[in-house]
Amino acid sequence: MTANAKRADAIDVVVLSNGPGELATWVKPVVQELRRQLGDDRTQVRISVVLSPCANASGQEAQIAQRYPEVDRVQAAAHFFPFLLWGKTHADWDWRPRGVVIFLGGDQIFPVLIGRRLGYSTVIYAEWEARWQRWVDRIGVMNPAVKAAVSPPYRAKVTVVGDLMAEASNLDLAQSGLDLTEGTELIGLLPGSKAAKLTMGVPLALAIAEHIHRQRPQTQFVIPVAPTLDLPTLAHFANPTHNPIIRQLNWTPAELVLPKDSALPYLKTESGLHVELWTAFPAYPVLSQCRLCVTTVGANTAELGALAVPMLVLLPTQQLDAMRAWDGLPGLLVNLPGVGALIAKVINSLALRRLGLLAWPNIWAKAEIVPELVGQLQPSEVAILAVDYLTHPEKLEQMRDRLRQVRGQPGAAHNLVNLVRDILN
Repeated sequence: MTANAKRADAIDVVVLSNGPGELATWVKPVVQELRRQLGDDRTQVRISVVLSPCANASGQEAQIAQRYPEVDRVQAAAHFFPFLLWGKTHADWDWRPRGVVIFLGGDQIFPVLIGRRLGYSTVIYAEWEARWQRWVDRIGVMNPAVKAAVSPPYRAKVTVVGDLMAEASNLDLAQSGLDLTEGTELIGLLPGSKAAKLTMGVPLALAIAEHIHRQRPQTQFVIPVAPTLDLPTLAHFANPTHNPIIRQLNWTPAELVLPKDSALPYLKTESGLHVELWTAFPAYPVLSQCRLCVTTVGANTAELGALAVPMLVLLPTQQLDAMRAWDGLPGLLVNLPGVGALIAKVINSLALRRLGLLAWPNIWAKAEIVPELVGQLQPSEVAILAVDYLTHPEKLEQMRDRLRQVRGQPGAAHNLVNLVRDILN
């Protein structure tokens, strides 16, 4: 093939995404699969990642995407809206005549507008709902239920590709770097990423860890730190001077220790227990080694479910303000001045009625396959349940098997890229 012919056939693939979770669980496996199926010749196939603003963003999303060797160009979220409105990137990128826009996070109107502006075809991945069906070319959905909700005239555009979150099981889960001696059992603690959850979540998790460690000294604990948090901020929630609820509930304080060698930083409790802090993102290499995780509700339950990691899901209600950490519109409403507390009570009451279907794996299964503990939680009681699971590994294995059944089969990235190939051909 001549150079001129290669240039004529060259394509641009534009991947739209937004937050750290989408980059790790959706974008990474898809760009890897794009290179597998479309080749690594950058003169033929160029992959650009364009980020849109996200409430859960850490500010490091562009750097994360730039580390993916399959990606050629990255534009940060700060420059998104000028590109959306006028089609000009911050670095004044050129565009090839032929291309495709792939939606992997953000608002589904974005690929419609950008695809029209660039003259490219559009492929969206819809996890729960496919919007703008009339104006996109192909729609890959997570399961048949999402396809069934699509308007009949546009259902021919829809293909069930599977759960992209399940691709986490195919990512590189090499050794985490934790010093795990033989016989050590690792427990992950996921107290959340927002202040409202961390206020209770951090000291509660530390107190649970101390109770478990007294009964099972072979346990080692790790907190995968959310990319939106820095270590001093996290440590404030373990400090009774900054977090008075620790003394009020007689829970566990700790101090941040930053070793001078290559060891991981850790929180040290008054009893001397070390809870190591994992700051690399995504945290799959360390989570995949956990026998059990103790976690709050949220997207982290979906990631643990995708990795088939057994978990206990906690929703403590000792302090109303600690419940005011919902995502999306509910989160905005419960923080309104004056009426926020009343709205929070209503939302919390509705949530408690859904007990058993708050964690994502339970929502997927429409049954409680991972325990949800809601109410005036006591660290000793949670620890008793955790120790029961740890001393009965068959219970953990049963939970792991059920998580594998509901998370979906790997292969969604392959199937989604098949749609891209079809539309390009």
